Amino acid sequence: MKNKIIDKETFRSLLKDDMTIMFGGFMTVGTSDVLIEEILKSGIKGITAICNDAGFEDRGLGKLVKNGQVKKLYASHIGLNPLVGKMMSDGTLEVELSPQGTLVERIRSGGAGLGGVLTPTGIGTDVEKGKQIIEVQGKKYILEEPLRADMAIIRGRAVDRLGNVVYARTARNFNPVMATAADIVVVGADQIVEVGSLDPEEIITPHIFVDYIVKEDI
Repeated sequence: MKNKIIDKETFRSLLKDDMTIMFGGFMTVGTSDVLIEEILKSGIKGITAICNDAGFEDRGLGKLVKNGQVKKLYASHIGLNPLVGKMMSDGTLEVELSPQGTLVERIRSGGAGLGGVLTPTGIGTDVEKGKQIIEVQGKKYILEEPLRADMAIIRGRAVDRLGNVVYARTARNFNPVMATAADIVVVGADQIVEVGSLDPEEIITPHIFVDYIVKEDI
């Protein structure tokens, strides 16, 4: 059995400039605090971040934005982080906004190896600008291209040594789908348990999607 449990220093060795990273969580619920802190310490720059939102200025992904480590952000909303709005207006941060359902479907299609998703959401608005419009049975759809990443960082309530992940209630949000759409998946585990101790009915992300496990500082 491969040992997937790594320390923080080993995690930092996986990081490099100009990575595309998916950050699990919704308003920082389900976001890995320990992995965010280690990315901060690493000092890597030029991150393309894919997440539901921009977190807060002092929590979640917002810390990396504030520290100047993010160059582009894909998100469904940024209203909780005024700094991101200011940086977008100033032109110091590139932001691509997608409707939330569209964003998660783009990630899902990236994980499934599909060519994207056809959605009527955004037809006739600024959302369709620069995108391919496809007509099916007389109805227009926007082709939203798939999203993949070099790395996804997710958070689990309990993770066994193989990497099977159980989430805490709504903390599952974007995490399961992001785990399918990245080359490297690292889970911040609130609790690391022995193989066989998790209820199979509660495992949402199977171990085949998880490469590394880091213990959360809780």
